Formats: sequence, C-alpha cells, structure tokens
Amino acid sequence: MERVAIAMSGGVDSSVAAVILKNSGYDLVGFSLKFRDQETGLPGDLRDARAVAARLGIPFHVADLREEFEREIVRPFVEAYRSGLTPSPCVRCNSLMKFDRLLLLAGKVGAGRIATGHYARLGRDSSSGRFVLSEARDRNKDQSYFLFELTQDQLARALFPLGDLDKQEVRRIARAQEIPVAEKPESQEICFVPDGDYASFVEAHGAPGGAGGGPGTPGDGPVVDVDGRVLGRHRGLHRYTVGQRRGLGIAHREPLYVLELRTGDNTVVVGERALLGSRRCRVVRPNWIAIPSLDGPLAVRARIRSRHEAAPAVISPLEDGGVEVVFDSPQPAVTPGQACVFYRDGAVVGGGWIRKSATGARPPESSGASAEGR
Repeated sequence: MERVAIAMSGGVDSSVAAVILKNSGYDLVGFSLKFRDQETGLPGDLRDARAVAARLGIPFHVADLREEFEREIVRPFVEAYRSGLTPSPCVRCNSLMKFDRLLLLAGKVGAGRIATGHYARLGRDSSSGRFVLSEARDRNKDQSYFLFELTQDQLARALFPLGDLDKQEVRRIARAQEIPVAEKPESQEICFVPDGDYASFVEAHGAPGGAGGGPGTPGDGPVVDVDGRVLGRHRGLHRYTVGQRRGLGIAHREPLYVLELRTGDNTVVVGERALLGSRRCRVVRPNWIAIPSLDGPLAVRARIRSRHEAAPAVISPLEDGGVEVVFDSPQPAVTPGQACVFYRDGAVVGGGWIRKSATGARPPESSGASAEGR
C-alpha cells in the first residue's frame, strides 16, 4: 500500500477525500495544518479533523505553523493592502504553505505523495511528460484558479480525489460513510479574516497612519475623477478596492466606481461604470504548468478572479519576464494584486499576478477588483 499524507481541515471536502483514498487502498496519514488560533476558523476544526481520522482509523497529527503563516501569508496580505493592491492570499497559502509544508511533513512519515480536498483534476501530457492541472468537473466548485502556482514537482506528488465529483456527491459519500462532518457548512471568507472586514484587520496589523495613527497604512486623502477634480475624501486606501461601488459617500448623477488607487499621492480615482473596462493588463511572476515557458503569443482564456468567466485573450512574453494580456473585449474590474490564470481546453496553462491594466480611451489607466459592487 502506498503511503499518502492528506491535509485534513475538519471540513467535509478533505474528509471525503480521505474516505475515497482509504477505500482505494492507500495507507493514509492525516495532518491538520494549524495556521491561526482556533477562534479564527470554523468552531472545532481540529476536533472535527481528529474525529474523522479516528472514524477512518488513520494516524493523525497537528502541525503548528502559526509563526510561518503570520510571516509568509498574513504580513504580505497586510502589506499588499497598504500598497493599494487587492491580494489573493489563498493562492500563496496553497503553494507556499499547504503543499510545500505538507510535502515536508510527508517525508517525515515515509509518505511519497500528498492529497488535499481541492476540486481540481490532474493528468499528464504524454507528448511533453508534463503534469497538467485542469478544472474540476463541477465548474461551480473548481479551485484550479487557486492552484496555478504549483510546480511540476508538487503536482507529480499530488492527488485530488474530488476532481470528478460535485458537492452533492461529496456530501452523499460523507453521509453514507457516517462521517461526522457531512452537514458542516463551508467557510466563505479568508480563513484569518472570517468576518470579511479586511480594512479593520489591516488597521489592526498595519499601524494605520492619518490622524492619531502611526507610520504605515496611509490615512485619509482625496477622491478625484479622471479629470482630477476633487469629489471628496477617502478614509485610507486600504479601505477601497478597484471596482468598488459602495461606501464612497459621493453624490453623483451615475453610480461611481473605484478606478485606481494611487499610492504615490494617496489618491482614490473614481468614475462611471463604462470606464471600468480594460482590454490589457500586465502580469508579473508567471508560473507555467502546461508549458515550460511562454515563447511567443498564445491564445488562451484568461480568468481575472476566481468567479470570473474566463475570457478569450492573447498572452505574450515581455522582456522583463512578465506577460502582456490582451483581451478580445474589455473586461470589467481587472484588479492589481489579483491572480490572472490562463486556460486552454480546461487545462491551466499558467498564471501570474496582475500589476497594471489600461482602458486605452481616457486616463488614468483603470483597473478593476474582485469586489466589484462591494
């Protein structure tokens, strides 16, 4: 029996992944990766993971990674918001914490492979020999977007037992196997900000500036339109994201959206919805999965946030190692700081991090956000 280290979060997905692998004859060792204090996650996550492991009769360990998580995930998250970006910490957490650390833990217990409860599929290209990550069968649950940074070495040792299942099937399996978390609700927010109040979290961790504040997060500043007219004041760049509509506090004949966060002069630029569309963006720090590198223009479908319908685009390499993305049609809310992931026929070609987008018609270069209309 091949030994596999499986990440067990205490939720139904990772629990059913463990059930499937156990019933397939794998020798499982369960690990819960403790990233934060218990009060930041769903109640009883570690307790539930331990109960599921006991139900399956597999060894179970808890790895305390709180210090690493604070350093590698939380601090960069705070710094990104302070820099006018809208971060996607789940991508970094998957590649840097979950897979990287789980592989190290696997080695300590003699496991050659690792498994998670992610909804994604894994295959191998017979012609190139490369491991290929593809969308899950259930597109509503697909998590391939959050896994685009995985390396070939990580994919070579990974198992995704839920890739061909939908959520209803997963819960049916949990009920049939009498798994104690069969009806457990899902967590919808970033695990370390369970209430979704990112601004307060950043302020608590980033020493906000402004009146009475210290150095760090900029304080209040001007809100201007694309022609530079001052329309009001904002309460700190970290409280806004490109594409945001609500909470601007500005009376206007048409709804206004955040178009740009200018850190240089601590300014929020707003405009009407028509100005949100962007046909181009620049992507940095790309990681390639289906191909070894991008050597020339390539037609893809590009997804600019996890719930975005991938749109036709052409990607081209830049001299600095980045990628230029040109969409066939303008895309609303292309957000600096978010991931842009490229697909062909459902397979992840690669992806990177959005740093700049352009509307082309009027200044400033406007971007969008994962929180359009928030």
